Amino acid sequence: MHIAVNTRFLLPGGQLEGIGRFTFETLKQLVAAHPEHTFHLLFDRAFDARYLTGPNVVPHVLLPSARHPFLWVAWFEGAVALWLRRHRPAVFLSPDGYTTLATRVPRVTVFHDLAFEHFPEHMSGLEHRYYQFFAPRFARASAQLVAVSEATRQDLVRTYGIEPGKIRVAGNAADAHFQPQPPAVQTATRERYAAGKPYFLFVGALHPRKNLTNLLRAFDAFKQRTGATTKLLIVGRTAWKAGPMFDVYQQLQFRHDVHLTGRVTEEELVQLYAAAYATVYVPLLEGFGIPIIEAQACASPVLTSDCSSMPEVAGGAALLADPQDAGAITDALVRLHQEPTLRASLIEKGLQNVQRYSWQHSAEVLWEAVLAAAKK
Repeated sequence: MHIAVNTRFLLPGGQLEGIGRFTFETLKQLVAAHPEHTFHLLFDRAFDARYLTGPNVVPHVLLPSARHPFLWVAWFEGAVALWLRRHRPAVFLSPDGYTTLATRVPRVTVFHDLAFEHFPEHMSGLEHRYYQFFAPRFARASAQLVAVSEATRQDLVRTYGIEPGKIRVAGNAADAHFQPQPPAVQTATRERYAAGKPYFLFVGALHPRKNLTNLLRAFDAFKQRTGATTKLLIVGRTAWKAGPMFDVYQQLQFRHDVHLTGRVTEEELVQLYAAAYATVYVPLLEGFGIPIIEAQACASPVLTSDCSSMPEVAGGAALLADPQDAGAITDALVRLHQEPTLRASLIEKGLQNVQRYSWQHSAEVLWEAVLAAAKK
């Protein structure tokens, strides 16, 4: 069987973020588990050889590079559709929520979230119009859908009226190198990043949905209430519409205790999780929320949002707060500071919770979807 895969998010160089990581890890499992089948990877630019994980992988570069709504249309409805028409694979697997309407090849499409439906103000008008027009049509045209959480699955059912039986759930996972670190490594990490002080940690791209404005306000109030020496580290690249966050940052009373590190290496990220007093991740909406389980795998207690997928992913092993209420986030930070038994309990439960997720299991779910689509 020949299977075409949209690998647009397997970017050359640098680190993979959420969708790219899901694509790479599940595809690597599929390629290894099914050597009798050929996987055709469709890139929109030059690619790294590390993505060719087996002899049954064939790469193809289709232009134009698709990083703009007009180019998304040109790539998916033009270049990809033409390639599918010429080669007629058994299935077209798209792990990033996009696909093409201009094909009769059965499609399997992975939806990570419908944030664009709930927070249209967080993107440009052109991007929102693209999503609003194409996303429901992608969902209905696909033979099988895969959601990264039950919350996303239910959102697809409610928002687009998709039949629940058409949607399977395959979550993300924490890679094997996310593990607790020795005390000496934790001490060195705190010295390097927080002048030896305890710190709360946020990991993620800096954009409005990550709710950093409320996190910053909550941290400032925490410092005022407790007088603690605890710092806040914000790890991640600056994405879109981050201006309001920086405005709030400039107004903080305890701005000197907030450190924006930018992106870090995978090794540094593991160390930062493991040495954190707690990981604080309170977005307004997430399709999954990988930092929750990465932190838990590194024995970091987690505070996260009480909405969308986050309680599901946290599995009863995190402290929850309303992300819209900065005061509720402050109260939760104070609890973490004042209740060592709570932290210890969250660490223990978190280490157990991460066992629910694996890339192998998610790849198996994807394969079930591929086989079901191939029969259409």
